Amino acid sequence: LLVITDNDGGRSRLSPDALGAAIPGRNVKSHKLGARLRPNGIILDDYNWKKPKLDMAAKAAGAGDLVGILAARTHTAYRGVLAALATGGTGTDAAGRIRREAEAIVAEDEAICAAIGRRGLGLIEAAAAARPGQPVNVLTHCNAGALATLGIGTATAPIYLAQQRGIAVHVWIDETRPRNQGAQLTAWELARYGVPHTLIVDNAGGHLMQHGLVDLCITGTDRTTRNADVANKIGTYLKALAARDNGLPFYVALPSTSIDWNLDDGLRDIPIEERDAAEVTRARGFADGRMVEVAIAAPATPASNFAFDVTPARLVTGLVTERGICEASRAGLERLFPERARP
Repeated sequence: LLVITDNDGGRSRLSPDALGAAIPGRNVKSHKLGARLRPNGIILDDYNWKKPKLDMAAKAAGAGDLVGILAARTHTAYRGVLAALATGGTGTDAAGRIRREAEAIVAEDEAICAAIGRRGLGLIEAAAAARPGQPVNVLTHCNAGALATLGIGTATAPIYLAQQRGIAVHVWIDETRPRNQGAQLTAWELARYGVPHTLIVDNAGGHLMQHGLVDLCITGTDRTTRNADVANKIGTYLKALAARDNGLPFYVALPSTSIDWNLDDGLRDIPIEERDAAEVTRARGFADGRMVEVAIAAPATPASNFAFDVTPARLVTGLVTERGICEASRAGLERLFPERARP
């Protein structure tokens, strides 16, 4: 019924199996859409949205029930698409409304990424001015590029614009275990743009910072509270701690669509997904042109696989949004987004 991007392998918990269990009798398909929509985005597939499919949905569950099921499994930023489904009707009318909403999200996301790039460019320009003749070394974690968003990405956007301005920039990429989004996605994206980069193991960042090999950190975010606590891929918190200990700036590229204005305390309010332990005890890679999976732990080894962590606002130097850079605080966010301020 819905084509749902899920580029990091389960972020939205909207797998076909999960939806099939939640919506009895429903034939649910999942499709990775690459760079067309960010993870958890929703877009039409002409085949899946033919009228018989929608009629089947109406029989199996009301539109409101379907929206409730999906909304419980996705991020706040995409409720608009789900709301379009709830407006009622089946067939091409409903499909057209949702398609228009999806296309509007695409256009908005591209514009937001470009604006974040322009806002964040000054950070790299300042770092370059402080070290004339030396490349600016940026450390990033996981993937916050076009494969996770649209256009030129969020955390990658200032890097691409700096390169276009002729600034020498080099990126340290955390591999980002266990799914290796840094190694498989971010490294691929930077190579396509011709940005010098080096892949490192997840625990090397602190060492590099201690030896003056990092100028600043820029990561993305999956969800940010109104008080500026940042939920991102597991390991982000450790990078922020290391940056603070070494007196280095730690910035978060923050599209406003990822701010959950209903949450105050990230540690208390943001649920942290725990995924399949096999992602930790096994690893996937290419061998002889095909994808293979191998065990990397002793047989029957128990494993825990928390997918995200929360970096408290106090460890974040600043938030790079499409409207500007602000301090990581409720006051900072409300200064840039006054329409969201509350007493």
